[in-house]
Amino acid sequence: MEFTLPTEIIELPSKGLLYPEEHPLASGEVEMKYMTAKEEDILTNQNYIKNGTVIDKLLKSLLVTEFDYKDLLVGDKNAIMIAARILSYGKDYPVEYNREQVEVDLSSLDAKPHEVEYQRDSREFPVKLPKSGYEVIFKVFTHGDELAIEQEIKGLQKINKNDVPEVTTRLKHMIVAINGNRERADIRKFVDGYLLAQDARALREEYVRVSPDVDLKFTYTYDDGSDEEVTLPIGINFFWPDV
Repeated sequence: MEFTLPTEIIELPSKGLLYPEEHPLASGEVEMKYMTAKEEDILTNQNYIKNGTVIDKLLKSLLVTEFDYKDLLVGDKNAIMIAARILSYGKDYPVEYNREQVEVDLSSLDAKPHEVEYQRDSREFPVKLPKSGYEVIFKVFTHGDELAIEQEIKGLQKINKNDVPEVTTRLKHMIVAINGNRERADIRKFVDGYLLAQDARALREEYVRVSPDVDLKFTYTYDDGSDEEVTLPIGINFFWPDV
């Protein structure tokens, strides 16, 4: 017998614009298959759960479009994760907020509006730090960047597990140039001793503003009729609804 699996086309928040023109993701879409019992084996694999790779193993198994997974922008990965949850267990996701059980329609989550004009094959964006006045260029992270950050943090934990500079480590990987200087040693020196907290906050805010991603907010309505925008909590029941 021949068997077939249904698939869906998923639109990426980046619209493919931050990938090279010849890259498979440059179309702004990926093809994904529906979850099978094989993927449920992945979700229950204790080794994947313990080492924190279970979601990536799952998404790699579901993707039909072939590409280097390390190239995937973090925001596009979030969109694929949301789509995987919808295709696997449905669009209704129960969360607890304000001591109340709320059901969020995941299909209503849209991509963030593009507030900047993206250039083909460029993940770099400029920002002038408000306090120091330095001209900084930073990059939007891919999955590969996140892996590199994770590996560096793990190495630092081995040296001193009680003092791991996670914030500055991420900033060192985020910044690619300061006043035109791209020397990694100078960037690390700047972050370690000269990056003002006010400037660091402004840099992180600009990163969020320009990064293509899914708008992970839903509207919660209080008894008096007032509304509040709430960031969607991704809990254990996101891919394990029976827990």
